[in-house]
Amino acid sequence: MVSRFGDALRSSALPLLAARLTADPLAIASVTACGYLPWLLFGLLGGAVADRVDQRRAMWAVDTVRGLLVAAFALAVALGHASIPLLLLLAFALTTLQTLFDNASTALLPSLVDRHALGGANARLMTGQQIAGGLVGAPLVPLLLSAGAFMPFAADASTYLAAAALVASLRTRPPERAPRPAGSTLRTEIREGLRALWQDRALRAICVATLLCNIGMGALIATLVLHVTRWLHAGTAGYAAAMTAYSAGSITGGFLAQRIARRTGRVRALLVAGTVQTSSLLLIGTVRHLGALVAGMLLLGAMNMVWNVNQVTLMQQRAPGSMTGRIAAAFRTSSTSGAPLGALLGGVVAGACGLNGPALLAAVLFGLAVTSLIPVRKPDVPVVAPRDGATAGRARS
Repeated sequence: MVSRFGDALRSSALPLLAARLTADPLAIASVTACGYLPWLLFGLLGGAVADRVDQRRAMWAVDTVRGLLVAAFALAVALGHASIPLLLLLAFALTTLQTLFDNASTALLPSLVDRHALGGANARLMTGQQIAGGLVGAPLVPLLLSAGAFMPFAADASTYLAAAALVASLRTRPPERAPRPAGSTLRTEIREGLRALWQDRALRAICVATLLCNIGMGALIATLVLHVTRWLHAGTAGYAAAMTAYSAGSITGGFLAQRIARRTGRVRALLVAGTVQTSSLLLIGTVRHLGALVAGMLLLGAMNMVWNVNQVTLMQQRAPGSMTGRIAAAFRTSSTSGAPLGALLGGVVAGACGLNGPALLAAVLFGLAVTSLIPVRKPDVPVVAPRDGATAGRARS
């Protein structure tokens, strides 16, 4: 939660800083794209490493390095050396480190919580992160920027270091793993994770749907600052209101995620979430009023949380303990690959078709995602927890 607070400051401040440095929509969108690109390059490697190392130690070491990097960037901004290339470099470096942190975090949670309780644990964890990052962090960005362009980044650096100290204070034993087969390599282990994801019909369909959604969200988020400040003429306060509404909706979705899943099953919960998000994006892209944007972002955030909680829980419940990091990495890398494409596509569409074009493009892609899930719709997908060391092909729906 502490780290998410800092992330909200940085993620809101970066596009605003980029907009001050350039008026080119594609250059601004490229900053967001560089925040996703490392998942394509290093995501699978991060998952394989996470399954080999002490996940707690990996998490606090990564956050320490990220804190030092952001502190150096804050100093550069304070001295007037900010530039678009520097923003691109920071976004790329932080996400490269995040590929290990996120996969280690996903793999660590099932060792602390019973598999049938993972849904509630994920909902509480993600809701707490949204409270810290959205309701507390995002609204502070305009205030911090008024005190200096470097302030959000200095605050983010301090939260990384605080989060590292908190994770390091955990008293958990390193995970017990069966010895790796003789001659096993990172490349072989990465292939095992990809094979396990592909052979699980439900997770494969959800991964494709998430890919489509991420292309749409990449297009929307990368150009949202232009949508708000130039299409709606709502200024930085309007941008903060939109981001706050999204976070408030996410918190609401955290309370709804488990209730919807219990009534409909986890896969059908994704169908409900995707359908509502499609309607929200249509509202955002067609109604030129700040109130419509706030309402759309509220619904978008709520259903995004419902989607994320159920998607992550399904993945954790169905993955063997020794392969959770690799399966999570395969899922994230495959689905997140759409985000940089979407960010660049959003910049092109905004320049060619109007600043509301990315929202309408996202609505089309979310509609396709919902359609792609229909063949695997079920009241629920059974929990499968193959023993560690079992072949990936046994984790099927």
